[in-house]
Amino acid sequence: MIDVMMFLLVFFVLISTNVLPALGLKVNPPSSAHPDKVVEKVRYTVGIDREGRIFLDGRPMELAVLAETLKTATAEKPAAVVIAGDEGAALQTLVSVLDALKSAGVGSAQIVTRAK
Repeated sequence: MIDVMMFLLVFFVLISTNVLPALGLKVNPPSSAHPDKVVEKVRYTVGIDREGRIFLDGRPMELAVLAETLKTATAEKPAAVVIAGDEGAALQTLVSVLDALKSAGVGSAQIVTRAK
């Protein structure tokens, strides 16, 4: 009996997720003479380890190459940069990465931390 109930529960859950639209409420927005275009940002993660090595999305990279890579990437599409560094990394490495981001035209970056 429990098997039948579990089968029915799984069946109704799977059917309801496929039948009901998951996109939410459908609306017809009002018109505007000067609408703003929504621009999607590409997200990049810059990693810094204890030894001062720099990574872009998990790939090891030199500081000069990082600046050039982000400069060409941000020329095509706006970018959001997240810096994930080891707590033992040197502060100078972080400052150098921030300088490279500025020279690449990245206006701001977020730094990943953990709660105390």
